[in-house]
Amino acid sequence: MEQVEEQKKEESLGETLKTVFWAIIIAITIRTFLFEPYKIPSGSMYPTLQVGDFLFISKYTYGYSRHSFPFSFPTFKGRIWEDLPERGDVVVFKYPGDNKTDYIKRIVGMPGDRIQVIDGRLHINGKATKREYVGKYLIDEYVILPIEFTEYKETMPEGKSYNILELNDNMRVVDNTVEFIIPQGHYFMMGDNRDNSNDSRKDVGFVPLENIEGKARFLFYSHDSSSVWYNPISWLKAIRWKRLFSKIE
Repeated sequence: MEQVEEQKKEESLGETLKTVFWAIIIAITIRTFLFEPYKIPSGSMYPTLQVGDFLFISKYTYGYSRHSFPFSFPTFKGRIWEDLPERGDVVVFKYPGDNKTDYIKRIVGMPGDRIQVIDGRLHINGKATKREYVGKYLIDEYVILPIEFTEYKETMPEGKSYNILELNDNMRVVDNTVEFIIPQGHYFMMGDNRDNSNDSRKDVGFVPLENIEGKARFLFYSHDSSSVWYNPISWLKAIRWKRLFSKIE
């Protein structure tokens, strides 16, 4: 009797280990080839993405490069099943300076484009992008002091629109730039929070297609800064319910 019970325990343990093993394999497969979760740690993409947002990117949209895989391994050049991004896409990419740090920005410049910012206004191939006044936008979460911005609706030459933020003082380095000529196989990235974004205008530079990991698709969770770790009720109150499962444009 004892041997039978011991055998059943061993079989039960074996089945549990098999289940855990296959669950890990499935999770790694989904994360590598289909969808990967990301958390927004900074305010560079307000108002589109807010600090405290959690989102999924689709890994298959542009095909796969070495940066599609954990630790950028195995090492190979180019992309498999390559499909090119479009202007206006919000993407996650590896910072070209170290090929390790993840950034999330919007593509505003395509290969061969001439990009320049003049008095805070984005110019593509010598023409200012169309933008319309939306209103004032206050950021009072995850900051020491509240900051008020001006919100605009910006429209790409191809017709895609999204909202951006500006301080309208035009005193920052990124408000007036030289004209950038984007080399083939590279893209120009900017944050939607134009005066608070480290992007292609400054340190990031041109981003190779190979460095793009995937396209930002939708939020699956979001919370504000009101929660405290010792109060579970505050965790629920901090959830931004209206942002859950919203599509990223």
